[in-house]
Amino acid sequence: MPQIDRALPARYFGRLLELLQTQGVPIAPLIDGLGLDPAALDDPEATLRLSQVDTLVNRIVASTGRIDWGFDLGQRLRLTSHQILGYGLLASPTLGYAMQMLSRYFSLATPTFRLQFRRDSQHGSLLLVPSLPMSHACLMFHTDAIATAVDLVLHELLGERMPRYELHFALDLPHQQRYATLTNARCRFGVGDMAGIRMRFPIALIDEPLSLADAAALKAAEARCEATFRGVIASGQVADWVRMMLRESSNGLPSLEELAHTLNLSSRTLDRHLKAEGAGFRTLASDIIVDKARVLLAQGHSVTAVAYELGYTDASNFARAFRRATGTSPGATASGS
Repeated sequence: MPQIDRALPARYFGRLLELLQTQGVPIAPLIDGLGLDPAALDDPEATLRLSQVDTLVNRIVASTGRIDWGFDLGQRLRLTSHQILGYGLLASPTLGYAMQMLSRYFSLATPTFRLQFRRDSQHGSLLLVPSLPMSHACLMFHTDAIATAVDLVLHELLGERMPRYELHFALDLPHQQRYATLTNARCRFGVGDMAGIRMRFPIALIDEPLSLADAAALKAAEARCEATFRGVIASGQVADWVRMMLRESSNGLPSLEELAHTLNLSSRTLDRHLKAEGAGFRTLASDIIVDKARVLLAQGHSVTAVAYELGYTDASNFARAFRRATGTSPGATASGS
């Protein structure tokens, strides 16, 4: 159960329950004991705790045997589903302005991910990285829902000008074939070092005007977004997020500096938060490395292959670190599995 029990907008999960009902999935067992009133989820002010959402998603996966419900949900979310933020995006003068606004106020849609907008001479990019700790099933759900929802945002803003773009996932999603239906997206999976999503599209579109630009409506929407904006990371509740980011990383583990940058913190500040919780970064990283190594070794991977997967430059460095942490060699662990 996540320790950061943040409030999430409930409206998306009302849509999720409606979706499940249309597919004949019984709702009552899924929400039993969660303190969740389906009739109240469409209230614009209604929220759910992250712990409720995490439990709900895991129950849905266990009940249906499907892990891709987030994909279906994201495809049902129009711009107006995001309430005042969606109206602000529609009223933006250019795609670049809309993406900047989305990055500023993304936590109003969901605080589970942090969005950054970047541009260079050739591309505009959206980078989405988890900002709250979640179970693996809940992380996959939000990854799917956010990726497909943002794809739909781009389609609604650009219309026939929607270009082919790159959509990269750090998670190696087991239902990759579903993304073939996103006809403008060139998808890759299991790329990047930290759990998250990267979208990259041609720079030529960034400064083109949007057809529904409305300066007065935009000013009103931004004022309301600013009035309801909240921070996303609270002191004393960071260690679980770091564990998740280390657990879900591929091609080695992200450094303290990389994780701090994701939170717009200095590495010294992030380390101070972790130490205040009694969870130093080195200890967390060592624990995750050992856990990942044991799983890979038990699956029959060689010590060398495991070393490279975990970001070590050679097998001997990995073997020494593993022995120091566990008191036994990787080879002995593999042969005893």
